[in-house]
Amino acid sequence: MRFLARLSGYRLLLTSTEAVLTLAQAAEHSRSEQSGRATVRMRLLAANTNPEVEGLDRLSGTSNYFRGRDPKLWQTNIPNYARVRFRDVYPGVDLVYHGAGRQLEYDFVLAPGADPGVIRLAFDGASKIGVDEQGDLALSTAHGDVVLRRPVVWQETKGVKREIAGRYAVKSWNEVGFEVSDYDASAPLVIDPVLVYSTYLGGSGNDEGLGIAVDAAGNAYVVGVTSSTNFPTMPGVVQPAFRGGGSLVTGFPNGDAFVTKLNPTGTALVYSTYLGGSDDDIGSAIAVDAAGNAYITGETESTDFPTTGGALQTTGAANAFVTKLNPTGTALVYSTYLGGDAIDQGRAIAVDTAGNAYVTGSTSVGFSTTPGAFQTTFGGPRDGAFVAKLNPTGTALVYSTYLGGSGDLGEFGSGIAVDAAGNAYVTGSTYSANFPTTPGAYQTVFRGSPFVNTNAFITKVNAGGSALVYSTYLGGSGGERGGDRASRIAVDAAGNAYVTGRTGSRDFPTTPGALRTTGFSSPGFVDAFVTKLNATGTGLVYSTYLGGLSAFGFVVYGSGIAVGSDGSAYVTGTSPVADDYSFVFVGKLNASGAAFVSSTYGGSRSKAATDIAVDPAGNAYVTGSTNSPDFPTTPGAFRTTYGGGPVLPGFSTSVGDAFLLKVDFSKAAVAPSFSPAGTVNAATFLQGPVAPGEIVTIFGTGFGPPTLATLQLTPDGKVNTGAGGTRVLFGDFAAPIIYSVANQLSVIVPYFLARFASTQVQIEYLGTRSAPVTLPVAPSSPGIFTLNASGKGPGAILNQDYSVNSAGNPASVGSILQIFATGEGQTKPPGVDGSLAAIPLPAPLLPVSVKIGGIPAEVQYAGAAPGLVAGVLQVNAKVPPGVTPGSAVPVSLTVGTATSPDGVTVAIK
Repeated sequence: MRFLARLSGYRLLLTSTEAVLTLAQAAEHSRSEQSGRATVRMRLLAANTNPEVEGLDRLSGTSNYFRGRDPKLWQTNIPNYARVRFRDVYPGVDLVYHGAGRQLEYDFVLAPGADPGVIRLAFDGASKIGVDEQGDLALSTAHGDVVLRRPVVWQETKGVKREIAGRYAVKSWNEVGFEVSDYDASAPLVIDPVLVYSTYLGGSGNDEGLGIAVDAAGNAYVVGVTSSTNFPTMPGVVQPAFRGGGSLVTGFPNGDAFVTKLNPTGTALVYSTYLGGSDDDIGSAIAVDAAGNAYITGETESTDFPTTGGALQTTGAANAFVTKLNPTGTALVYSTYLGGDAIDQGRAIAVDTAGNAYVTGSTSVGFSTTPGAFQTTFGGPRDGAFVAKLNPTGTALVYSTYLGGSGDLGEFGSGIAVDAAGNAYVTGSTYSANFPTTPGAYQTVFRGSPFVNTNAFITKVNAGGSALVYSTYLGGSGGERGGDRASRIAVDAAGNAYVTGRTGSRDFPTTPGALRTTGFSSPGFVDAFVTKLNATGTGLVYSTYLGGLSAFGFVVYGSGIAVGSDGSAYVTGTSPVADDYSFVFVGKLNASGAAFVSSTYGGSRSKAATDIAVDPAGNAYVTGSTNSPDFPTTPGAFRTTYGGGPVLPGFSTSVGDAFLLKVDFSKAAVAPSFSPAGTVNAATFLQGPVAPGEIVTIFGTGFGPPTLATLQLTPDGKVNTGAGGTRVLFGDFAAPIIYSVANQLSVIVPYFLARFASTQVQIEYLGTRSAPVTLPVAPSSPGIFTLNASGKGPGAILNQDYSVNSAGNPASVGSILQIFATGEGQTKPPGVDGSLAAIPLPAPLLPVSVKIGGIPAEVQYAGAAPGLVAGVLQVNAKVPPGVTPGSAVPVSLTVGTATSPDGVTVAIK
């Protein structure tokens, strides 16, 4: 056995020649019943029986095995890896196993000219093998089925890849191969959407973007919540100053809503304003009309929330609000509370061509309803959804209705859209078995469970609010993570409704031929979904899971959806990877729900996408929040540096700054490209193994902005892991960047690599990553910096009086030289990536020696250079007697067993 993986329901053993999958017994069987297990072996036929095997992307944890009483048999501190590579299992073919969520995936990676036809798999232990309608390979065993997802085949050249049609081909009762369409090994392309712009939005506190809209000109409107007293506002706006409050609603100390309008290029604010009173206020959603008026809803604890004379409700507290802001952000067209005696929350808003505003959210008893509305009494006992339509002046309700049943935990509305006829389409989640549905609707029976699992709902309310055109549940039987919840809804010109959210149901309704008809197989995980409901509400046009794709795993939340003019669904959401790390995905699902193009955006910490909008040209606009100082931003964007506050105890780890990005799905992004030969020591400019803490320079293409982007410091004083939209990842860890430009960058090798013999490196620019490149890792790889930054000639050396050593300013024999270098490897105390050297100054773990003119010199100090970034080594050495004076005396540095290259000199008199 070379590697072992344990997952819920099965165990995987990897040997040099096969993968052994053992299915666990059913829970009700005794552990002693061997009949309760089934084993499937996957063998490579006619393959290399002794491939080179290596673990890749080491994880932070270790495993210990204490078996029996003899400590000699115990195994401790066994490293864990995210991936395992078997090299050259066939000529030019590597096999890589890795995880996706809680699922096992494997990739065959073919070098140029390699033949996929030689790959043949034999499966032992399966009673039946077949390819299902999804293209998945189904293996039947006595104790359950094993499903291998349909092959996704990519062709890649110069860091760019495109999908090639491919499928499993069953050769015999237990043998399977692959059939791949024609492909051109010389010209692969990446089909990733282009990031047009990306910007932070916020002040020095915590800021979160919650809703987004876009007008026909491409101006983006963002609403959210901020605790920043220096949130960027504009002169002359409605509320340029922060008013703030407690933290009962927002979870922020001193929360105000904000409304920001950004120009089409993402380079400047059109306007930006606070919106709130002296207590807590949160802006949840925004819509915009053809004239550029913005309609905002949310919730407020403020009794002095800004309202306008003659508005529907000018007093209140713990209510929803509806505000209409003029196109310049300088005046309130109207502003009103919306609610009753209990707590009311506005969660979504839409506007029709006449300027009527449609709002949904959650409420309780005492909410204002209108005579003749569909449901004028509260179903209780707790929260219920509501739907309200305000007239264009905000002075009266056209209608207002409850929408819900009598479930103990009730329901809430989370998304709303409106069609040309004024019908409102509402989505949300319910615990009620008697939520109002209509005869003939797609799903009239609640499949969740009270108190535990919700179902989503989709309801179409007529223009007068007096009746339901249709109303249906949407969901399965739920799971350990709370059933099915809808986030947002969109509607196309034909009246089809598009909904996204997340599901905990393994039996969530899907349709044949959709992108992904089966979700996770392990309990306790959730998956995003996208569902398109026909115009009558009687059937699904398509419905699909989104998790399990190569771009993101099974813990996925769909948070926003919009529909393009061609019927494509634009979706955004978040995939948590760990407690303190997640990434954002933005994708486009075609009109049939069968094909999905997506890209992911992240940083070294957490991100969360909350909403999406799409313009007439098909560009997608996304907002959310991040506490990543290296979230990818674009050159010239409004704000390219992180300014957010610390993560608040007990609050979402994703909050720090809001972000806003624009993605163009009509173009193909070119991925960065580099090779091992282009990776050199930043001092010597020579190729070699990399060492922990070494400053390296990488040459290639597509790395970063056309103009130089230099290092930035994070709020805690470290060198940022992003510069100009560029990140460099060693394994999955982003490294501190010194600078980046289109064809060159400099980065500091992370110190954790001291435990490894090699590492995989990828360069990411604006969310698009290069192909991984494997680099060897050495304990040390020293190089002395030179004055001309060429790796040869006069070294970066100071004389004893701190003047720069040169031919015109030589050092004396017996004086002390300060030599600056890099590549010393791990230090004591251990190096901290990106930190600036401070007391106690770290020193190399390995011995350091210096020769000047070939004569050993006394080293009086070797360690971090005070005030400089970790990775810069300062060595103070005494010029030894016997050195032949000259303007170019050779100097060399040895750390451990590695010595700096020849060619660096010092002037001695």
